[in-house]
Amino acid sequence: MLLTGLLEDFESAPSGSIVLLHACAHNPTGVDPTPDQWDQIKQLIRSKSLLPFFDSAYQGFASGSLDADAQPIRMFAADGGELLVAQSYAKNMGLYGERVGALTIVCKAADVASRVESQLKLVIRPMYSNPPIHGASIVATILRDRNLYDEWTVELKAMADRIISMRQQLFDAIQSRGTPGDWSHIIKQIGMFTFTGLNSQQVAFMTKEYHIYMTSDGRISMAGLSSRTVPHLADAIHAAVTGGV
Repeated sequence: MLLTGLLEDFESAPSGSIVLLHACAHNPTGVDPTPDQWDQIKQLIRSKSLLPFFDSAYQGFASGSLDADAQPIRMFAADGGELLVAQSYAKNMGLYGERVGALTIVCKAADVASRVESQLKLVIRPMYSNPPIHGASIVATILRDRNLYDEWTVELKAMADRIISMRQQLFDAIQSRGTPGDWSHIIKQIGMFTFTGLNSQQVAFMTKEYHIYMTSDGRISMAGLSSRTVPHLADAIHAAVTGGV
């Protein structure tokens, strides 16, 4: 991952700016910073007095480990600085319809935390007052029960491994067809999504001729693939690339 552009943007940001970071399994690129790169990012953010706001929507889907995928957030929390984390359980607990999550704000001092909590209540009251309880109760039940928690982590690892398998199968299928270009990014990227590099014309061709639907920038959901559908997608990609679209 090239950090130059990112670091330049942070360097030019006014002091006190909020910067949004994906905790892991970046959407749409599927490319995460290395631990050393995260350290560079943290040092610059702290030196510029920027406020990091983590979007943690895919914890567990990057490496298969909840702990490993939380390391960037823990790195920032460990230095005593302030940060915000918007955490979603919609994907990693299969609760997409419940839209359940949590906002965590790490403050430097207890009095600051008290003022932040007061302001949050003022924002929450006119917006939704009380959040739906069903999804949150499911999450709380799993997190509080060691057996359920362990079962969840095993199933989450299985899903992460399945996504990795889909990446390998798609890469192998494209290679076997002799599709022009370097497609190694499919297996180098991580998480639920792959940024294919296909242009909008190629995407439109695949939709029209093969009934394959993805975002116009070429992002596809690896979680939506199966061993049965991989050959069809590989055929479509090959046709779009070799057809001069």
